[in-house]
Amino acid sequence: MDEYLLEAKQALGYPLAPSETLGEGDDCPARHFDVLLYLVFQHLDPSCERTRTRHVRNGHSRLWFLGQFVLELAFSEFFLQRYPRESPGPMRERVFALIGKKMLPKWIKAASLHNLVFPYDDLDRMIRKDREPPTKAVFWALFGAIYLCFGMPEVYRVLFEAFGMDPEEESCQPKLRRQLEDVDYVSVEFEKRQLTWQDVAAYRPPADALFAHPRLFRACVPPGMHRFRGNIWDFDNRPKVMNILGYPLPMNDKIPEITEARNIELGLGLQLCFMHPSKYKFEHPRFCFERLEYVGQKIQDLVLAERLLMKHLDAPGRWLAEKHRRLLMNKYCGRYLRDKHLHHYIIYGESVQDRFEHNRRLRNPSTTAVQQAIHGLSYCVYGKPDVRRLMFEVFDFEQVQPKAV
Repeated sequence: MDEYLLEAKQALGYPLAPSETLGEGDDCPARHFDVLLYLVFQHLDPSCERTRTRHVRNGHSRLWFLGQFVLELAFSEFFLQRYPRESPGPMRERVFALIGKKMLPKWIKAASLHNLVFPYDDLDRMIRKDREPPTKAVFWALFGAIYLCFGMPEVYRVLFEAFGMDPEEESCQPKLRRQLEDVDYVSVEFEKRQLTWQDVAAYRPPADALFAHPRLFRACVPPGMHRFRGNIWDFDNRPKVMNILGYPLPMNDKIPEITEARNIELGLGLQLCFMHPSKYKFEHPRFCFERLEYVGQKIQDLVLAERLLMKHLDAPGRWLAEKHRRLLMNKYCGRYLRDKHLHHYIIYGESVQDRFEHNRRLRNPSTTAVQQAIHGLSYCVYGKPDVRRLMFEVFDFEQVQPKAV
């Protein structure tokens, strides 16, 4: 396996020296890269004794469990910043066309890792059901390992450099659909040119930035939201919502104006979280919670995945994935929002207001979406720790649901 590791490192563009030499201090995560990279390629191969041992099998499956959510979050952040006017529908199509399981064997081959995944078989001659599951497991596990050792920027580098993914490629363009005309401004940094993956990977928020992820916030909350400052919702409902969610968080800023500006933007973001597409979407496509909901879904996936991995140290990835799916079912997300009585503050269009308030089948999915948008906003403004606080302290996502009789 040692020469395999060297080959894999070379394909991914890492130094060939053993990873114990990387970084300062013993607790530097990059030092464990060799071990994790070894686990990445231990997918279940029935002919091999080694992958049957429990700790190896579980290590591999735990890595792919984490990696799938890392990939989703990386792409959602990238596409939201790259296409500041697009709605999430086309973005999901782009992501699926790039990393849907049909495409993964192609990428593994492009990075010339296919000999490590299938040492004895010819990738092109294998049938789909033999070829796709192992490539998917290895691909996801690889990004789980990279994320744990080197963080998000490195995930982007490997995706776009080592695997050579191209977001402009013909095959991954979304279906043509009737676009609503977008007359609103986008933030200045998106005006001049389309951002590339290098911009997204190398971006560091300035020291005096208002938010944890300022550029992502600007990509999701259009600057035109300021027209809603001081409206009735802002005056009546915002303080109640902030009170329930425990906002604004105490931050030690050097200048009080920064705190004030952040709280104003947070209020506008919250109003956007509660703005149902039926209200303004037809004239102003971005004045609804869709973009924030997209980030929110991905970040809550990742946060819960990390939580489960820390909580169940010996559990295999498949069991964790099952538990993860059970805890994050859409109906529960909406239910926790309604338990806090936040669904009374959603802003619907006048024509559909009655229908949504009295019809459970319409109302429940919209409460789910608002719940996810709130997570997206808290990630953009305060970062991942606050998403944890909301999920496990405010909404208590881990409460045990009674079994359906």
